[in-house]
Amino acid sequence: MGTPSIHFSESPEDPFALGRGASAVLDDRGTVVGWSGRAQELLGYSAKEVIGRPWRDLLVDSRDLPVARSAVVDAVKAGGWFGVVPVRHRDGRRLEMGFRARTVTREGGGQEWLLVGAPAAEVIAWQRDRALLDGLYRRSPIGLVTYDPDRRVIRVNRAVAKASGVPAEAPVGHRPREFMVDEDAGPADDRVRHVLETGEPLIFTEQSARARHEPGRERIVSVSAFRMEDPSGRVLGVAETIEDVTDRHRAQRRLAMLNEASARIGTSLDVRQTARELADVAVQGLADHCSVDLLKPVTLGDEPSPDATGPLLRTALSPSEHRIPYRVGDVVPLLPESAQARCLAERRPVLERLLSLRPEWYAMDRRRIELALGLGVHSLIAVPLIARGIVLGVVSLWRSRNSEPFEDGDTTVAQELSSRAAVCIDNARRFTQQQNTALTLQRSLLPSALSDLPAVEVACRYLPASGEPGLGGDWFDVIPLSGARVALVVGDVVGHGIHAAASMGRLRAAARTLASLDLEPDEVVARLDDLVSLLAGELEANADDNPSAIEQVLGATCLYAVYDPVSQRCSLARAGHPAPVVSTPAGEVTVLDLPAGPPLGLGGLPFETYELDLPEGSLLTLYTNGLLEAGVGDVDTALDHLRACLAGTTEPLERICHAVVEALLPKGHLPTDDVALLIARTRVLRPQNVASWELPLEATSAARARELTTAKLDEWGLAELAFTTELVASELVTNTYRYAAGPVTLRLIRTDTLICEVSDTSHTSPHLRRALSTDEGGRGLFLVAQLTERWGTRYTHDGKTVWTEQPLPAA
Repeated sequence: MGTPSIHFSESPEDPFALGRGASAVLDDRGTVVGWSGRAQELLGYSAKEVIGRPWRDLLVDSRDLPVARSAVVDAVKAGGWFGVVPVRHRDGRRLEMGFRARTVTREGGGQEWLLVGAPAAEVIAWQRDRALLDGLYRRSPIGLVTYDPDRRVIRVNRAVAKASGVPAEAPVGHRPREFMVDEDAGPADDRVRHVLETGEPLIFTEQSARARHEPGRERIVSVSAFRMEDPSGRVLGVAETIEDVTDRHRAQRRLAMLNEASARIGTSLDVRQTARELADVAVQGLADHCSVDLLKPVTLGDEPSPDATGPLLRTALSPSEHRIPYRVGDVVPLLPESAQARCLAERRPVLERLLSLRPEWYAMDRRRIELALGLGVHSLIAVPLIARGIVLGVVSLWRSRNSEPFEDGDTTVAQELSSRAAVCIDNARRFTQQQNTALTLQRSLLPSALSDLPAVEVACRYLPASGEPGLGGDWFDVIPLSGARVALVVGDVVGHGIHAAASMGRLRAAARTLASLDLEPDEVVARLDDLVSLLAGELEANADDNPSAIEQVLGATCLYAVYDPVSQRCSLARAGHPAPVVSTPAGEVTVLDLPAGPPLGLGGLPFETYELDLPEGSLLTLYTNGLLEAGVGDVDTALDHLRACLAGTTEPLERICHAVVEALLPKGHLPTDDVALLIARTRVLRPQNVASWELPLEATSAARARELTTAKLDEWGLAELAFTTELVASELVTNTYRYAAGPVTLRLIRTDTLICEVSDTSHTSPHLRRALSTDEGGRGLFLVAQLTERWGTRYTHDGKTVWTEQPLPAA
């Protein structure tokens, strides 16, 4: 049989390329006479198994025979064929294969068929890539140009042809400058040369450009380019996308002009913003260019030194596109004899005209000064920014050749403008200083990270107030308790500023201390109320020093909740705080109607505990009033939005938190009060992780406790802890037998730690003491404390529980 002279495409992506496609040869009767190694890999048949056998009996399932016959008929009629046919693998599987079939003339006469096949998925992907390439050149609205290594155009798409005003085939073989001219960033072929030589891509580079057929029309284009290479690393050329963003660029400039026209100095308590407002106002009617340079401590919110020494930072520059020396953020040196240096030293405005702008004064940075002179800058006014007798910085006003030189009257106006701006900048500096101090204090007092607890999964948001009142006193906490329980706390201190943050820190520390005592929620809130009353009394004695501190402590609100993952019981108490929201897996969203209680420190009404059962996967949402009052609507509407966001309890908590903030805090609307949000999804400890036994109050109970403990730890695979735990359980049960009354309950809980609890009906608290060497007893609790990581006592209505915790051994 002669060698066929057919040549298929051999691009690396072509599934029919030699080495990638499976090939076979059939004679005119359909018998396999040729079989490649790739065909054996794809279909499982070796050449020995298939050569000499009819293709339809070997490779086609009986149910697919009509489809295969139809393909053969089409191939015979057309002299060739391309399509997808199901074939049979050697192991019986059906494979979708794409095939190309061509007739081959044998030496000596007769015909054969050459088939090249590939998996249908590869064929479809290849066709998709070809369709994508076709779309980029024929349908894409973004321009596409490809260059060869000589920087000559290979091909342009229709978008470039339309924008340049020349047919798509006209630029082929030409340099880009022959049909498009760049204005600001240099010729386009320089850009292509840079990408070719360095391999560094250009990404969304905006620049001015003019088409040859419209030289009077300036366009702003966004250009991205990358170098094309083959698998061996050989450079094939450059591909460049060009998008006309002229309309977008002009819209941005118009919007900036409108913002500048409506801007006023001192609309915010931000140093940099106030400096920008000053620069913008100055260029609206007084100068062509304006720069504001502040002493570095001022930009950080600190007070500068009285002698106005230290580096100057360029804080604002308007208009931003001109080439006045030094950009925003640069350090501006005070060069000797410069107008800026003299105005700061003499604390008065200094007017300089062209003849006195001597370049030798600026020998340290002559290039930038010559750039400014090249723009035609002919005069400047340097005015010091002074407030409360303290120099904050300097304002420089520049005029170029298109304006009249500055006069003495302009100096008076500039001085008045700078004096008013200096007061605003100083106010913003002092506010920044107070905000930084309060924010640092508050963030140091809030929990830095929320750990994953066996009882709940938690997510939170804390958003400080953005308005002029300053930082508030909202706070939250997640406190692990004994018995795998958890306490969730949210509170709100009245007022703003450092004193509110300090009061918040006191309340949070007190809440953590009271929580460690395992008190009931109403008791915790009641003792916080007593603490606030004591703090108010102390502050009242020093009311002359801080009269507002009393108001910030009195009237604080708090919500305290405890959840038990074993009993699924949740207990809550609140002091004037917004009621929490509970969402169940069944889709019910309820605002809990628990007793409100008075705010902390006011007294008059008792606090009550509200209890309810929470199914596994329920959401308990705690928040401060800033969340409901942050939006533009009323509180009821905000509460409806909150309920709607909390309806999907199966969503990830972080996504729910984000949805709540997005729904209740509209974009662009800055909250005037702090916002604290805490969402907890309840978990349940499985029965197999909890073991509980009731033991009689008799001498054999300690031995029985050891037996039960050892057996359960063996079952849990915690035999390493058996010796320690049985000793702990034995000592606690023995103490109960000696000093308590009523039945004894022993409980083991396996979470990320091993918890051992012994409960009885006595309210007598055990005390740790160190026994003397001559004492026969008194070492039980000492041993328990030494052998466990933590231990303690909590009281219930029916008695007390002594508990211990031990870390689990490493897996």
